[in-house]
Amino acid sequence: MSKNTVWFEVDEHETISECLDRMKAEGYAVVGRKEQPLFKEVDGQPVPIRQIVQFKGDKLKE
Repeated sequence: MSKNTVWFEVDEHETISECLDRMKAEGYAVVGRKEQPLFKEVDGQPVPIRQIVQFKGDKLKE
């Protein structure tokens, strides 16, 4: 039994477009998006490294 809803994360060396293509190839359509910052501590202060982007995908009807 497959899942109907899955979260896809844009990999560090992947573009958003490539992630969306990967979702489509696996049979999912985008229904949501969320972003959150990734921080690293430098000299006791949080420093942003990159943005984590995730897309919520629903299984396409066959």
